[in-house]
Amino acid sequence: MSIDHSKPENHLPEFIAKMRREGLKPLVIDTFAYYYQMVLTGETGMISDRDIHPVNPDEIEAVEDLSDFGGAGKNAFKNAVRIVLNGGLGTSMGLTGPKSVLEFKNGESFLSVILKQAQNSNVKLALMNSFSTHADTLNALAELRPSACPLTFLQHKFPKILQDNYSPAVWPKNPALEWNPPGHGDVYTALYASGALQGFLDEGIQYAFISNSDNLGARMDASLLGYFAEHQFPFMMEVAEKTPQDLKGGHLARHNNGRLILREAVQCPEDELKAFQDIRHYRYFNTNSIWVNLRSLKKKFDKDQKMQLPMILNPKTLDPRDEGSPAVFQIETAMGAAVELFEGATAVKVPRSRFFPVKTCNDLLVLRSDCMIFGEKDNLKFNPERLARKKTEVVKINLDPKFYKKVDDLDQRFCNGIPSLVDCDALTIEGDVLFESNVTIKGSVRIRNTQKSQAVIKSGTIIDHDLNF
Repeated sequence: MSIDHSKPENHLPEFIAKMRREGLKPLVIDTFAYYYQMVLTGETGMISDRDIHPVNPDEIEAVEDLSDFGGAGKNAFKNAVRIVLNGGLGTSMGLTGPKSVLEFKNGESFLSVILKQAQNSNVKLALMNSFSTHADTLNALAELRPSACPLTFLQHKFPKILQDNYSPAVWPKNPALEWNPPGHGDVYTALYASGALQGFLDEGIQYAFISNSDNLGARMDASLLGYFAEHQFPFMMEVAEKTPQDLKGGHLARHNNGRLILREAVQCPEDELKAFQDIRHYRYFNTNSIWVNLRSLKKKFDKDQKMQLPMILNPKTLDPRDEGSPAVFQIETAMGAAVELFEGATAVKVPRSRFFPVKTCNDLLVLRSDCMIFGEKDNLKFNPERLARKKTEVVKINLDPKFYKKVDDLDQRFCNGIPSLVDCDALTIEGDVLFESNVTIKGSVRIRNTQKSQAVIKSGTIIDHDLNF
């Protein structure tokens, strides 16, 4: 990223005035000011290979070796909270509301399953909503009527910065676009500023497990909690081994100063992207599921007065849907980047079954299929039948974005049910294809329809080879 910082103008007073008018708290304003000053001095947030080196497998524990800590974890449930990041709208999938209220399987939504999981584990639940998802989430909770309603608190927002003169972005036709979410790294500031952090500590809650609402593989786990609590780690990141599908995910590394560090793709210099994407070099990616000792977090705020996470400077257009709109910078931070701020922070390797986020309709199709089933305590898991047949856990799905990008389009073409994918390794669909009921797909299959009319896969069809229409 090339940025001209020859004579940057300081418009901080204007930003502060704008944030005050918006009613943002002093801590949030001070945090933005901290990052804005970094931008003015030419900081880009880049992390070079010369400053880090890969993490060796023997440096971190694997969750399968932590079963002895299960008892300690169950005892610590009463002192733990599960915090779910619930700020996403799912606009890339054609959704207009929170992604967490999307029904995905057996009439269940992400939110309803998360509520049941928390109840089954008898663990306190909290949701960090964004300004975009808060009202709809409260309405969904009112309809679901959980036995214990989760605590909710709000993610903050930062003003966008015009690239040409570093002043606040102004967009009268849609003022909401003048602001950007500051990334999930804001969860710490939001916890502190909302009073939720002190509230948890007052209740005797010391351990927090934080994950995304669209990743139902992530859940409170007794062995992980026990390991975290018994060792009194201040911070623990869950990582998984990279596959070719994880080239863009932020990876774990060891800084030259000895501390663990997270590097996101946007923090990697362009000429080092090849090494960044080499799964043999940087082997572990961040699953965005973390464990935080809330006492350690409170001490961090008491000492520094703000959470000084590594900055991510994201170049964008002011209106994401209008490439002709002014160029802006968005200041963001990543939740997992806190791993380098806590002395004694650690990481633990987890299986793929704890990482299955739904970012596209490709992911949603797998989640809705028989590859994934509900197990004990409403935990989602890979179908043992698939694993017994020695299939890879992850099915490679590539649906034609022209016909399957949005959830409504997916629903229309699979309205009679999702094909069985237990024996499927990979499925690619090109063109418009409608599936009738009880279709089975085996092996690696490509279905191509080059006709103008919709192709139909008849009920009961077993597909174990490529099809062309």
